[in-house]
Amino acid sequence: MSDKPLRRVLLVDDEEHVTRALERALRKEGYEISSVNDPREALALLKTQAFDIVISDHLMPGMNGIDFTKLVRDRYPDMLRIMLTGQPDTDMVIQAINHGEVYRFVKKPWNDLDLKCTLSFAFEHLDTVREQRRTSAVVRRWNSIF
Repeated sequence: MSDKPLRRVLLVDDEEHVTRALERALRKEGYEISSVNDPREALALLKTQAFDIVISDHLMPGMNGIDFTKLVRDRYPDMLRIMLTGQPDTDMVIQAINHGEVYRFVKKPWNDLDLKCTLSFAFEHLDTVREQRRTSAVVRRWNSIF
């Protein structure tokens, strides 16, 4: 059994071939990957399962990626959000950062190695944030004793 924590990633893209290609690219990285093709389905799944990172397309019918990542940020603030887009423009990037607090952007078509590196750095970031929170909690408890 590995000491490495389970790393859970949710893929959200309305195009099934995109989620399948992302799954293939990440298959050997040791992540537990779930994918859905509708942001509303992703929100329903998030009510029952925890994920560390969500990778969402921007242009999807019914709900765009900015609105989706904003809802995810509001409901699950500890989940890191990555936006996948084929058409990045300055206004969209600013909105995604300001409203959805998107961690990174991955441009379609993506380079598999860049995608893997982005996820690796994202998990390192999450690990650092989680360790800082644990340390802060210990310090607060320690200070309340003395």
